[in-house]
Amino acid sequence: MNQKTINPEEIALLENQLDNFNPLARKESLLKLHHLAESGSLDLPEQTEIANLHCHTFYSYNGYGYSPSHIAWLGRKLGAKFMGIIDFDVLDGVDEFLDACEMIGMRGTAGIETRVFIPEFSQFEINSPGEPGVAYHMGTGFSSTQVPKSAAPALKDIRQRAEQRNLGIIEKVNDFLTPLRLDYETEIIPLTPAGNVTERHMVEKIAQKSFQVLENPMQFWSEKLNLPLEEINRIVENSIAFNNLLRSRLMKRGGIGYVQPDRTTFPDLDEFHNIILSADAMPCSAWLDGTSAGEQKMESLLDLLISKGVAALNIIPERNWNIADPEVKARKVKELYKIVKLSQALDLPLLVGTEMNAFGQKMMDGFDSPELAPLNDVFMDGADFLYGHTWLARHLKMGYQSDWSNNHFNDRKSKNEFFQTIGKIADPRINPTVFASGITPKLTPDQVIAEFHSYI
Repeated sequence: MNQKTINPEEIALLENQLDNFNPLARKESLLKLHHLAESGSLDLPEQTEIANLHCHTFYSYNGYGYSPSHIAWLGRKLGAKFMGIIDFDVLDGVDEFLDACEMIGMRGTAGIETRVFIPEFSQFEINSPGEPGVAYHMGTGFSSTQVPKSAAPALKDIRQRAEQRNLGIIEKVNDFLTPLRLDYETEIIPLTPAGNVTERHMVEKIAQKSFQVLENPMQFWSEKLNLPLEEINRIVENSIAFNNLLRSRLMKRGGIGYVQPDRTTFPDLDEFHNIILSADAMPCSAWLDGTSAGEQKMESLLDLLISKGVAALNIIPERNWNIADPEVKARKVKELYKIVKLSQALDLPLLVGTEMNAFGQKMMDGFDSPELAPLNDVFMDGADFLYGHTWLARHLKMGYQSDWSNNHFNDRKSKNEFFQTIGKIADPRINPTVFASGITPKLTPDQVIAEFHSYI
């Protein structure tokens, strides 16, 4: 079979099947695509030093409907060296994603994101606009969907808290939008593969149903949103803008369904960290753009978070450089460089990505842009670090938080450098069953590195 005999429609069909809610269909499609690439029938670019370590999948919400398998394949098609998934409130996609990455030769990482309450910063807005003390926060470097039994109830509680918030939102929104109403069980949950609903799912269904069942949806939205009919007509032409408008007016701060959170709404920071640490993963701080009162005190915040176990820092660079307003851009680029400098001073590896939890967000950061190019080495060091940890945690139980690691390293810098080195030399195509037999917890870090070099 040669490349000329491949029907592009066949490839498109296989790629579409990567987002099927049936996991067996996804695995079968990825296998076929991989075989086409291995046989030389499908050209893929060489992998280069680019990474997207923050991709939401359809297990929370992906703006393109992508599954974990599709995220892995997307990265390979783009020639990325690293890809990483992060889902809100669940770890459902971890095993699928890491298995998919190993199949196709992608360096993969996986984690979870939620909102937590930080009592010590209760008076400051941090990275969740309008919600003092509340922070988007992450765990990264998970090696399995399953967590230890001791952490399972707390992880389940995070999912249940999210569902209760959703039910409260939809009840308020339904009352406001009457006669338009949605049934959570039958109309919204089926939009997800595993029942983990987000605000974006609800907004998507509200917009869709309004145009299916209402006699005059434009007039309806003009009245409900208190906007001129001409403006509604204009906004509706752009589905992304319209959905964002609905989310803002119906669910975000000041909206009909919004409830101001307090310290009981989200899990406590330490509670979330216990889940992460029990799974030999790493607590990871999430930085927005440096402009809030809390992020203006970033050094104090990171000192606090490091004392509670944070080992890395996540940023979404796009927010701080790809900005039309030159004055706003100048300020935010400055904040971006400040946080990079601070992370290096604190020995916190930087993890970057584009999120992809809304349609229109980039598949990959603009690493060749003048603003990001000087930071590329720092970003790739972070990717190497996270992948090095993930490989050792997944195959040898010798990750960043393991007893072996803690017994051999006394400071973050040397620990980071070791896992970064492993990330540079560990190939996802290494057969762990054969290779792992040569590495045991009796080895020193230098001996582990030597084993990798001798095998490769």
